Amino acid sequence: MIIKSNEIHCPLCRSKNLNSFFKDKKRIYLRCFYCKLVFVPKQYWINAENEKKNYDLHKNDSNDQGYRQFLSRLSTPILEKINSKQQGLDFGCGPGPTLSVMLEEQGIQTNLYDPFYHNDPSVFYKKYDFITATEVVEHLHDPYTEFTALFKMLKKGGWLGIMTKLVINKTAFSQWHYIRDMTHICFYSRSTFEYIAQRFNAELNFISNDVILLNKK
Repeated sequence: MIIKSNEIHCPLCRSKNLNSFFKDKKRIYLRCFYCKLVFVPKQYWINAENEKKNYDLHKNDSNDQGYRQFLSRLSTPILEKINSKQQGLDFGCGPGPTLSVMLEEQGIQTNLYDPFYHNDPSVFYKKYDFITATEVVEHLHDPYTEFTALFKMLKKGGWLGIMTKLVINKTAFSQWHYIRDMTHICFYSRSTFEYIAQRFNAELNFISNDVILLNKK
């Protein structure tokens, strides 16, 4: 069913041509006809206080070898693209920054930003050789604005590294643990990242099922 509404639009491409994609006991999920983003309408979002309470439960620790192994799936391909003279930003670093620690151990200077834990707006006025966003983009309220800002901060030839689980199909979506987290409101597929690459003039690289690199042309 195609939904056309003057009140609801896709938060990534602003299209108002939306499909009803899925519904569970707590939320409904719409899919954009154009960029294929699956998203939760605003009325189902939790408030900022409860959102932070959820993040406070994340016990991320830079000394946790299991967590480091998880993040290495992004750090390894990023390190192959950059050198010690370059500077990056860990966007949405969370309460226990770890990826930045791993990069700095390799001599890579990395700034931090997180709206709850490292809210330093000055980072948005700098240019970066690379930006990482691990388990972040699924939380974005306004991915159109956020991706625009990220690519604006990225130097020509710079890399945007993203980790997020991808939508496969409706059957898999209905059984997906990813949608049980109420702070997850945007869900991307390969088609969505193809749109993002085209929209922001970037070369797209799927490193694995949930690791994506975008190279700004």
